[in-house]
Amino acid sequence: MKSLRLSRPPPAALFRRGALRPASTLSASTSTARPPPPHQRPRPALQQRRHASSLSQRPDAKYLMFPGAVKSQFSHELRFVQPSAHEALPTYRAVDQHGVVVDPSFAPDLSDEEVVKLYRDMLTVSIMDVVMFDAQRQGRVSFYMVSAGEEAVSVATASALAPEDVIFCQYREQGVFKQRGFELSDFMNQLFANHKDPGKGRNMPVHYGSRELNIHTISSPLATQLPQAAGAAYALKVQRMQDPSVPPRVVATYFGEGAASEGDFHAALNMAATRSCPVIFICRNNGYAISTPTLEQYRGDGIASRGVGYGIDTIRVDGNDFWAVREVTRRAREMALQDGGKPVLIEAMTYRVSHHSTSDDSFAYRARVEVEDWKRRDNPIARLRKWMEAKGIWDENQEREARESIRRDVLKAFSEAEREKKPPIRAMFEDVYEELTPELQEQMKQLRRHLEKYPEEYDVSPFEGGKESLDK
Repeated sequence: MKSLRLSRPPPAALFRRGALRPASTLSASTSTARPPPPHQRPRPALQQRRHASSLSQRPDAKYLMFPGAVKSQFSHELRFVQPSAHEALPTYRAVDQHGVVVDPSFAPDLSDEEVVKLYRDMLTVSIMDVVMFDAQRQGRVSFYMVSAGEEAVSVATASALAPEDVIFCQYREQGVFKQRGFELSDFMNQLFANHKDPGKGRNMPVHYGSRELNIHTISSPLATQLPQAAGAAYALKVQRMQDPSVPPRVVATYFGEGAASEGDFHAALNMAATRSCPVIFICRNNGYAISTPTLEQYRGDGIASRGVGYGIDTIRVDGNDFWAVREVTRRAREMALQDGGKPVLIEAMTYRVSHHSTSDDSFAYRARVEVEDWKRRDNPIARLRKWMEAKGIWDENQEREARESIRRDVLKAFSEAEREKKPPIRAMFEDVYEELTPELQEQMKQLRRHLEKYPEEYDVSPFEGGKESLDK
């Protein structure tokens, strides 16, 4: 798409591309001294590392040749850079809120069947969110996080990645899991922490993960996934350097604008930029960090401006536009694999229609009319549906049938998972050591004796194997 343009930082890579040469190289080129014998010459990698920050400042130069600001023009005018003097970074969109194409170069790269499948993924997440939110209010699950209003960001980005790409989510990416093949039963088994949960009930609800789908397990601490993603991307880069036959892969990591206030965000971007890691940072700027609105979080131009500051190719996109998000992510993946790897930052502007979680009442800090207005005016599901209807691949009957069938499937998976037993009690002692230590074995025996001494105090029937699991 000709109108899709990423914001790129000044060419700090001039030095790497040979526009600026190390001081040692310049002096060597003019010297007539005989070079040392081969065994005394430094290895190229070491030589490059040793002189990586050495630049030549020529007499009467008009530019500052300094490692921290390559080719910065000298000025006799004392002037501070003011943010208000710069326009905000643009927000790319392909389809407007009415489902009308506004990018003349836009051309869908999916078949009608593929579009319908992804639309149903968005519907599934939306319907599952409502069911599980109500289930928490009924006391049937302990916790849940809804992604209402943000379905396009997760489903569209995931659809543009390769199945082999590695993903680190935050906690509002149900759509990523659904698009990749996570079944409703997988969601429900984790939410109910039953014995079919791969995590064996040790995580909070919504902390999904899947080794088969290349999605790392979600963790509660905010922004810790970002440096982990940068490190994983560097590992993929090194792996391919050592074995070029390995297919190229990228890492994609998701976070909210609130997480960008954490130190881990800055450490991750700096590491990814300096080590040229093939990682895509996907920020969901949904307006609120729990109860803190963006105006109280930062004064700069969103999160995208920070990417430019770290020397990372960056773009801002309308997060409610499925097609724009997909195209941006597809292009970002191509860029992340260029020249051996480099990071890309995507800031998706969306709106958190839901409460932060079931532990939050957002109407305590924002007006109900604000939320209802966003629901009515610019919903990502409704926008894609309008585009599909205009194309003639969707209608009201299909919408009703899809919603009814998806709801039945969600409730069926819900009911089945709720009836499953919890993991065996023994599981609380396992998976720390390869074999249980004598101390852990003794603790298991102590717990068994305690349960037998106070049987009226502990109902172990919900657990697979009951207290007998402690005998194995």
